[in-house]
Amino acid sequence: MPNSLFSLALRNVIRQRARSIATLIAIAIGVAGLILAGGFVQDIFIQLGEAIIHSQTGHIQLTRQGYSEGKNRAPEKYLIENPEALKTDIRQSVPQAQLVMTRLGFSGVLNNGKRDLGIVGEGIEPDAETTLGTYLQFIEGRTLTSNDQDGIIIGQGVARSLGLKVGDRINLLMTLSQGAVNTLDFEVVGVFQSFSKEFDARAVRIPLAAAKSLMDTPAAHLVVVMLRHTDETTAAVDVLKQRFANDGFDITTWKELSDFYEKTVELYDRQFGVLRLIILIMVLLSVVNSVNMTLFERTREFGTMLAVGNRSSTVFKLIMLESLCLGVLGALIGMAFGCLAAIGISAIGIPMPPPPNANLGYTALIRIVPSTVLTAGAIGFAATILATIVPARRAARLEIVDALRHGV
Repeated sequence: MPNSLFSLALRNVIRQRARSIATLIAIAIGVAGLILAGGFVQDIFIQLGEAIIHSQTGHIQLTRQGYSEGKNRAPEKYLIENPEALKTDIRQSVPQAQLVMTRLGFSGVLNNGKRDLGIVGEGIEPDAETTLGTYLQFIEGRTLTSNDQDGIIIGQGVARSLGLKVGDRINLLMTLSQGAVNTLDFEVVGVFQSFSKEFDARAVRIPLAAAKSLMDTPAAHLVVVMLRHTDETTAAVDVLKQRFANDGFDITTWKELSDFYEKTVELYDRQFGVLRLIILIMVLLSVVNSVNMTLFERTREFGTMLAVGNRSSTVFKLIMLESLCLGVLGALIGMAFGCLAAIGISAIGIPMPPPPNANLGYTALIRIVPSTVLTAGAIGFAATILATIVPARRAARLEIVDALRHGV
């Protein structure tokens, strides 16, 4: 009986071609829409994350405990005294590490001979940072190299504020904790632009050796770990926390270092949740309309089934099986169409303007995320089943006489 009822339901779907096609189109469009929207949002997350990693934070940072809260008040209290030994230890402990580098943070004043500007700077290892900073765009000049003894790269906002260009000489002044004032003369070798206007407005970078000389210390403030793949971050952090649990280090991931990223993810997750709800309602309404029209036209058919001895439950099961067939087929078609559309759109790319508080536009893609594809298909299928329950119950409870006289 179940097999014969299923085959009858399948034949009914084929027989009602126009209504079935309309229902399938509604389901498929909804499922494809969810896949495209989900893939677009996922691409935003990935590209924003990679921009943060490859322009500022790296994947993981190790600092002395309390550095994030105390770096502005007393940065000299949070120095890592032997950073080279720590780097070697990290390389041996974390097989996922591609690069391990040190940075020495400082704040000071830039003077171009006419005016001053407060800046936040970093002493960096030029060659390693070149590998990491693939999302830094140089609008003028070049990045630092290991041969630059007195070179400095500055953010676009710093260059605008002081009217600087490549080749200009500037003085960097810094007050040490002991009260002494150190100053060094630098040549601007590059003006960079990152994803963050706020960062570019204050940021400068100089060679690590120059920063150590300026601050009169052989130490560093943080060790940056660059991994082969971003999705290895959690595993690498677990290893580092086990290895350095009792050594007085804070181990921080790139997500924890970027409040902007966390808030952006939360915002888009909520927006995408609303979008899912809207698409679900659209599919429900489309399927309800199509099912109601189909059942209305088949009232006499259902009356005949009841008149020849079929139970109301049999009619209900038949209608639900037809909906099941439509839901499965519509979801599969939508998943296939959504994936193909994602591939096609990604091949072309979607030019995007800079996000809020950002400098750089980018080319968006539609990521094919298996979990999103499966979720979209499940939503389309569930919407079809839910939309059919009430009309199916109403059709199963028809009065035989009224149903047979329908349309007469």
